[in-house]
Amino acid sequence: MPESHRCLFRTLLTIAVLSFGSTAFAAKTVIGSKAFTESVILGEIATQLTEEAGYDAEHRRQLGGTRVLWSALIRGDIQCYPEYTGTLSTEIFSSQNIKSDTELRSALAKQSIWTSKSLGFNNTYVLGMTRGRAAELGITRMSQLADHPTLRFGFSNEFMERADGWPGIRAHYRLPQQDVRGLSHDLAYRGLESRSLDLTDLYSTDAEIVHYDLTTLVDDARFFPVYDAIIVCREDVPDAIRESLNRLGGRIDEMTMTKMNARAALDREPEAQIAASFLRDQLNVNAEAKVQSRSARIWQRTREHLAMVGISLGLAVLVAVPLGIIAFHRRGVGRVVFAIADILQTLPALALLVFLIPWLGIGYAPAIVALFLYSVLPILRNTHTGLADIPRDLRESAEALGLPRIARLRYVELPLAARSMLAGVRTAAVINVGTATLGALIGAGGYGQPILTGIRLDDTKLILEGAVPAAVLALLVQWVFGWVERRWVTAK
Repeated sequence: MPESHRCLFRTLLTIAVLSFGSTAFAAKTVIGSKAFTESVILGEIATQLTEEAGYDAEHRRQLGGTRVLWSALIRGDIQCYPEYTGTLSTEIFSSQNIKSDTELRSALAKQSIWTSKSLGFNNTYVLGMTRGRAAELGITRMSQLADHPTLRFGFSNEFMERADGWPGIRAHYRLPQQDVRGLSHDLAYRGLESRSLDLTDLYSTDAEIVHYDLTTLVDDARFFPVYDAIIVCREDVPDAIRESLNRLGGRIDEMTMTKMNARAALDREPEAQIAASFLRDQLNVNAEAKVQSRSARIWQRTREHLAMVGISLGLAVLVAVPLGIIAFHRRGVGRVVFAIADILQTLPALALLVFLIPWLGIGYAPAIVALFLYSVLPILRNTHTGLADIPRDLRESAEALGLPRIARLRYVELPLAARSMLAGVRTAAVINVGTATLGALIGAGGYGQPILTGIRLDDTKLILEGAVPAAVLALLVQWVFGWVERRWVTAK
C-alpha cells in the first residue's frame, strides 16, 4: 500500500483509539439494565444511590436480555443490575428446581452473588389482548386460548425462548397455536393496536396496559412464578453500596412502579429525572438527574461510533491486505482464506455479538471484533481482485528488469491495485457505520443507543437522533474515500 494510504489509516486509527480510550477505561461501579423501561428506571435509581454512597458509578442501559446481563455480572463487566426472583429461578437456575427465596439466595451465594431486599413489588408476566378482541371471543382466562387455534401470538424475543415463557406456556396449557412470532416487547403494543396480533406477553407494571386499553388474562393454571424485583450484585461490591441499595427494600410498590413507567413511556420524561425525584420523595436523597443536551449526546455517540468503526477498520486493513496478497500468490491458501471469510460474513451480526460476550464481555471489545470480522471480506476480495487485474505484460516487464518479488509488490503491484483496494476499504467502512449501531445492544454505545431508546419509548425524535447522524457519517465516509481516490490514486 502506498505510504500516503498508510498515513491516512494511521491517522484514522489514532483518532479512534483516542476516542475509545477516553470513554472506556475509567474505573467505575457499573450498573446494568435490561432493554425495557422498568429495568432502565431501576438501573438509574441504583446508579444514583451508588453515587450517593460516595462511589463513581456508570449506568450501562439496555444491554439486552437476562442471559446477557447475567454473563456480564459473572464476568465482572457490570457490578449490579435489577432482576426478578422468578426469572432467576426459572431461567438462570432452571435445573435446580428452586421453590423458595431461601433456596434462591443460597444458589446465588454459591455464584458469589449478593441480593438486595425485595424492592416491594411483583412484576409478573401476564398475557394480554385488546379489550375489544377479548370480549369478541369471550376470553378471560389463559386456559381458554386452547379453544382458539387460529389466534396470532406475538411475544418478545426473550420470552420466545425462556423456560417461563412461550415453550413452558405451550406445554402447560397445551396450546395449539402455530402463528407465533418474536418481536421487540415495545413493538408488540403497536401490533395489538393495529390488530396484526391478537395476544402478547406483558409485564404487570406496564403503563401501556391502561394506555392501550388492554385486558390481561387470568393465569388459572398458575404457570407464572412470583417475580419480586431485587437488585443483584457481585459479592466484591463494597458494603457501603450494598447498604445503600438495601434502602430500597419495600419502598417501591406496584402502583409506584407503574406510575414511574408511565412517566417514561408515555410522558417522555428522562429516566434519570424519574429516578432522582423518586429518591428525593421516598428516601430524602438529594439526587441530581444528569440529563445531557442533545448536542452533547450526539457528540458522545459520535465519538463512540468512530471508536468502533475506526479501530475495527484499521485492524481489518492490517489483516486483510496481507491475506489478499497471500491469497493471490498462493491459490490453495487463498481458497481456504476466502472460504473462512465467506462463512464469517454470513453470520448474523446480533448472534455474533452475543456469541462473543462470554469471551470478551460487554462493551467495545466484542463490537470491535465483530465489525473487524465483517470488514475483512470486502478488503480481502478487492485486494485479490486488484492484483489479479494487473495486465500480464506489466508483471513480465517488472520481472525482466530483475526486480525482487518484494520490490515488484511494493513499487508495481500495490500501486496498480490501489484503486480496487481502496474501494474494498470504503465498502467495509460504510458497512461498519451501519452495523456499529448494533453495538448499543451490548453496551458499546454509538448511534444505536438513541435508536434503541427511541424504539423502546416509541419516540421518533430519538430514533432520528441516531439514524440521521449515522446516515451523515456514512455519506462522509464515502466522500472522504472518494477524495482520497481522486487525490492519491487517480492522480498517479
